[in-house]
Amino acid sequence: MQNTFESTKPEQLSRFLGQHLIYTYENGWQYELYLKNATTIDYRIHSGMVGGRWVRDQQAHIVRLSDDVCKISWDEPTGTTVSVAINFRERHLHGVIFFPQWVALEPGKTVCFQNEHLEQMQRYRDAGPTYPKLVIDEFAQVTFSENCGLDDETVIACAPAELPAGYSTRRN
Repeated sequence: MQNTFESTKPEQLSRFLGQHLIYTYENGWQYELYLKNATTIDYRIHSGMVGGRWVRDQQAHIVRLSDDVCKISWDEPTGTTVSVAINFRERHLHGVIFFPQWVALEPGKTVCFQNEHLEQMQRYRDAGPTYPKLVIDEFAQVTFSENCGLDDETVIACAPAELPAGYSTRRN
């Protein structure tokens, strides 16, 4: 089976692509997201159940919902599925994360640079259990936003613990 990741209308995404965000969910979990291009995101998790995890070149479906809102959805090698709707004008978002049961039971197994552990993540996923899913359904405030342009490999290039002090608490 071939996976094809593309927007339903990629020409409508220019407003969102290249955006780099840091946001904090109402439950206190802090994430960072870079919309690298029309089919790819990079992200880092600063705090929460899987804080310390980071991923580059995650294939994603990205669509425009309105002039200021896009939705990004992806399925990870861990079996976790995520969908995030971002309102850039109002600087908030809504995310739903569907963690398979094995991640809910042992979240620390995923705390790594996923790209270097893809086969291991897939083995964990296949070993399960996958059900019942742990569903995290939360709103978040965007606390930092900048446009870094497309395909910038320096935006998310290290683990959260390797960042300079104060990096994730920046505000604009």
